[in-house]
Amino acid sequence: MSAPVRPPPIALDDLARPRFSDEARSILDMMSEAGAAASLEPDALMGAAVAETGLGDFGPDDFVPRLHVLCRSLREEARLNDAGVLAQAVLVTGLLRNRLLLEDLVGRHPEILDERVEKPIVICGLPRTGSTHLHNLMSSDPALRSLPYWESMEPVLAERERPAAGDPDPRWERTEMALSFLDVAMPEFKRMHEMTVDHVHEEIQLLAIDFSTMLFETIAPIPSWRDDYLARDQRPSYHYLKEILQALQWLRGGTRWVLKSPQHLEQFPALRDTFPDATFVVTHRDPVSVTASMLTMLAYSLRLGHDQVDLHWVGDYWSERLRRMLQACVDARDVLPATRTIDVHFDEFMADDLAMVRRIYELADQPYTDDAHAAMTWFMDHNPRGRHGAVLYDLGQFGLDRARLREALSFYVDHFGVSQEGG
Repeated sequence: MSAPVRPPPIALDDLARPRFSDEARSILDMMSEAGAAASLEPDALMGAAVAETGLGDFGPDDFVPRLHVLCRSLREEARLNDAGVLAQAVLVTGLLRNRLLLEDLVGRHPEILDERVEKPIVICGLPRTGSTHLHNLMSSDPALRSLPYWESMEPVLAERERPAAGDPDPRWERTEMALSFLDVAMPEFKRMHEMTVDHVHEEIQLLAIDFSTMLFETIAPIPSWRDDYLARDQRPSYHYLKEILQALQWLRGGTRWVLKSPQHLEQFPALRDTFPDATFVVTHRDPVSVTASMLTMLAYSLRLGHDQVDLHWVGDYWSERLRRMLQACVDARDVLPATRTIDVHFDEFMADDLAMVRRIYELADQPYTDDAHAAMTWFMDHNPRGRHGAVLYDLGQFGLDRARLREALSFYVDHFGVSQEGG
């Protein structure tokens, strides 16, 4: 297969004052009109989910105080415009709907809780560290179970929507419509992180169903939510994640999961206790480069709920947030079992990605078969890295100095022997 012609790299010059196409502006205007009447009050959102599903059992109610913290943070700290309020009301209602449907399914089929989630391979690493490419490669192996994006958005389908044999799953079409809007509103996002209906996705979307995840922080800086989340023992929520995985196994099969989330990097104790027989893969890359690219990606996505984006607000919040995540990784790395944990450095992985996969498979006692090799090779041939072009990153626009940031993150670089990139 001939090498693809990649678009030239670009600088995103409208991060602070977003520009939209006429089509995107029209959609956002309609969202703003509807959002003016939308509510981010927990009782209203729970009521909407009950009305949509006809169900009333949310399961353990320990999530309710967390929902209150989240909604208050979104109302008081996230600086959302009306379109952003609508988007978050839809998101939270959808998560509550997912919870109702899950509890209903398990209530009708308690044998789901007998499903064994055995020996998962869990990737822990920040975005831009090669974790997504590694996740995609291993998920292409037909012997491993992964989470496609459509399934992450709606893990359980309502009984009344169950399609007849041969008919399409309505969740696929709904996910495609949502992604079509994102492509119109954020056409350059795929340069940083491509998303398609069937693309493998992170289980952080499933953790959100228990309303205990850092996913919500990507909506906007919300320090009250962050502080409440970090002060809480995450083991119960990881246990709930495992229950969701049990349900997904029961619904669609699969015996050995390949999982991935940046959140895991600061939750090693909860991760180990929930999946005691897992193999853990910790990815590493120069944290200064990671910070620059991640801030850009997060700032770009804020345009969906903000008329203007304060880049220093984003820089201050996320540079400190990433530092705390890396500190947690350094502090708790030794709680992961040494015989089933591997550190994967970005430069070594990029030099020979399939060789690294073989090393991980050997550690995990997962056969690296001809079928697995063929599937991964096919994936790389049809999904070449960087095919949508690159983005040029500038820490200065976020009010950050590269040298000072490098000094602040040197503890992590020194601890893991991470190669530095750039200046």
